[in-house]
Amino acid sequence: MLDRRSSTLLTVLLFVSASAFVEELDDSFMERKGAEDIWLIKFYAPWCTFCKQLDPVWHQIGSELRSLGSPVQVGKSDATASPGLAKEFRIRGYPAILMLKKDVTYNYLGPRTKDGIMDFADRVAGPLIRSLTSLQLFQHAMSRHDVMFVYVGATSQLKTNYTSAAETLIIGTYFFSATRDVLPKAVSLASLPAVVVFKDGTYFTYSEEHDGDLTAWINTERFPTFSQIDSYTLYAMGDSGKLVLLAMLEQKHLWDQSLRCKSLVEGVAAEHRDTYRSSFYFGFMEDSSYINGLVMDDIILPYFIIVNLSNDGYFLPLGAVETEQQLLDFMDGVLDGSVEIQGGNGVSQRIRRFVYDTKVTLMPIFTKAPLFGCFLLGVPLSVGVFLCYLCCKRRSSVDDDDDDDDVALIATLSQRRKKSGNKKSD
Repeated sequence: MLDRRSSTLLTVLLFVSASAFVEELDDSFMERKGAEDIWLIKFYAPWCTFCKQLDPVWHQIGSELRSLGSPVQVGKSDATASPGLAKEFRIRGYPAILMLKKDVTYNYLGPRTKDGIMDFADRVAGPLIRSLTSLQLFQHAMSRHDVMFVYVGATSQLKTNYTSAAETLIIGTYFFSATRDVLPKAVSLASLPAVVVFKDGTYFTYSEEHDGDLTAWINTERFPTFSQIDSYTLYAMGDSGKLVLLAMLEQKHLWDQSLRCKSLVEGVAAEHRDTYRSSFYFGFMEDSSYINGLVMDDIILPYFIIVNLSNDGYFLPLGAVETEQQLLDFMDGVLDGSVEIQGGNGVSQRIRRFVYDTKVTLMPIFTKAPLFGCFLLGVPLSVGVFLCYLCCKRRSSVDDDDDDDDVALIATLSQRRKKSGNKKSD
């Protein structure tokens, strides 16, 4: 019993200690913050379940950033109690996470995990472009990042464009600079200055003539060609304009068929990189809830799908996909239009998706607590029926008043006609 009390007390003390590193912010925050301050802020609502789940993670982040000596200050704001501050940053949903650095706001759209948020804070709070001054530093950076952009050369217009791209895309990737002698000898550059992306065990050099706008090129190249993808990453990929070929797999155990599907997509990504790199990302997902919502059905795993996140559309193979050639035919059919796109974000599709989401939300409630589910569904229906009744009653009363007015008007006209007739006979 004593050990349990001691453990509980220690937990409370640790939570109180961690809470000391997270400041509660109100509407006066913008007036009192320093011009050079860097803030990581979470906007929440007391009724939001996801906000409550994030709260202990948020306090851990505040404590760890303080222990690391980071210049980032961590805060949180109740958007219902301080609506002015939420309006200042155009908060629309909860929890919303952003970083404020020298009056520039960076919105975090990644997974609500400690590692994801800490990486975001480190990336945005640090230098916009990080200098690699030795081969050892370059190799260390390569070991930490799946995708790495490096500017090589002296000051130029290309570097100005690179800096501008970094200001826009720092929320999603790291930016580095180096001299030619810092790079491994195996890296061959035709000319300097140059912008190089290192990923997938190789590298690609930016060409303005072939690749167009530098910012757009960086945005499309900032993901590995093949990787495990979650719903946040999939959403971010939509900004690139590329399609995403996904192998949907079981979440816990990968059976032989799932492993074959994963290997098939990975093999196509590696062997046909040059052919499809400009049009496709490749990956696999082990959580099918996002795709279930997109296709509005419970998919049977394993499963192949090509997603177009720019318009919430998707493509399904016309037949079985068991070989590499069948998968290539599926991709080519999407590109040449012979495979029809499904889904989309039209009005009818949005209504169908709303109905599906409502069904998915309510079904577990009815399964586990049918009485509570009936109450939850019955209350809004009862309110709706009651409002309809009041509207109908008001309309009928207005119609009755109009009928009475019509009768009174007819009687008045009749009396006037009688008086007029009497005058004529006199």
